[in-house]
Amino acid sequence: ELLKVMRTIDDRIVHELNTTVPTASFAGKIDASQTCKQLYESLMAAHASRDRVIKNCIAQTSSVVKQLREEREKNLDNLTLLKQLRKEQTK
Repeated sequence: ELLKVMRTIDDRIVHELNTTVPTASFAGKIDASQTCKQLYESLMAAHASRDRVIKNCIAQTSSVVKQLREEREKNLDNLTLLKQLRKEQTK
């Protein structure tokens, strides 16, 4: 859900561009380079934030997978543990 919210600016990029880049009739009233720069900076900030969240999720899941593998090596007959390991690996 968090990633979905963080993608909002990407999902609405056409709308953002249409509202950021002025039409010919508004070209003199709006500084297009400044508004484009602000849009670019907000996109880069959103991407960086999303990148951090994804990498954090990967690190946490990797840690859990490592722990489950160690437990699995100690108890090869535990099918519940094997299912949980596979579930984490496919996450």
